[in-house]
Amino acid sequence: MTPRTLTCRVISVEDLTPDVFRVQLEGRSEAVAHAPGQYLELLLDDQTWVPFSIANAHRGDGTIELHIQHWPERSNSQRMRELIQQSQRLTIRMPSGECVLDTTSGRPMLMVAAGTGFAQMKALLEAAFAANRDLPVSFWWAVRERRDFYLEALAREWAETHPNFTFHAVSETPLDDDFAGPRIHAHLGRIDEALAATLSDVSGHDVYLSGSPGMVYACVDALAPRGLDAARVRSDVFAYAPRDPLIQVADDTSGDDVAREDRS
Repeated sequence: MTPRTLTCRVISVEDLTPDVFRVQLEGRSEAVAHAPGQYLELLLDDQTWVPFSIANAHRGDGTIELHIQHWPERSNSQRMRELIQQSQRLTIRMPSGECVLDTTSGRPMLMVAAGTGFAQMKALLEAAFAANRDLPVSFWWAVRERRDFYLEALAREWAETHPNFTFHAVSETPLDDDFAGPRIHAHLGRIDEALAATLSDVSGHDVYLSGSPGMVYACVDALAPRGLDAARVRSDVFAYAPRDPLIQVADDTSGDDVAREDRS
């Protein structure tokens, strides 16, 4: 799809945590059509476009959902918050991005997000669930502390209602003893280290990654010795912060590479 510029109406702005808020926009259905996993750019001023993952698969009703991380100490973040709260209409440019769901694949899905990278994975998962695919889906979500799982209830709902879905919560601070449950697993530490410690073979998987370049490439390096197929891994990071080669050969092939997190 060719990106197009349009104006959308602000339907609602809702705080999900003190640091993350959800925005619902509405435009003409055909104008906001997009593939699950794509992102839009929101016009902050005459020269500044800010990218945000679209947090829903195309619904046909003209709605768009965004999850926005608010950083009070960053001037652009504060301006964006004020613009969204005070405006009835916003100018956006969409869709962009190649990290989209492969609807022709019959491979299990490994999906990894840090922070508000959850938004992109939510859109991909909605599309996968709507297609009634019964392929195994392993979703990993990494945060600093439990409150940062800003839609934890939704991830738990997926685990309860989709037998093929497993939720792996990764936190840098300990989670409650009762956090885990059926198809819900708790991990302490960094996401790349948790992947390396838990997974042994991902050679048959489609892998989707959403986070900062440091986090994404740390995960790539952790999964490479476990059979990661460069042709079957997708992330927006590969377009705006490319690394060549994507899968690098370590001097010590027996070791696990590591490093860290998020993109709004």
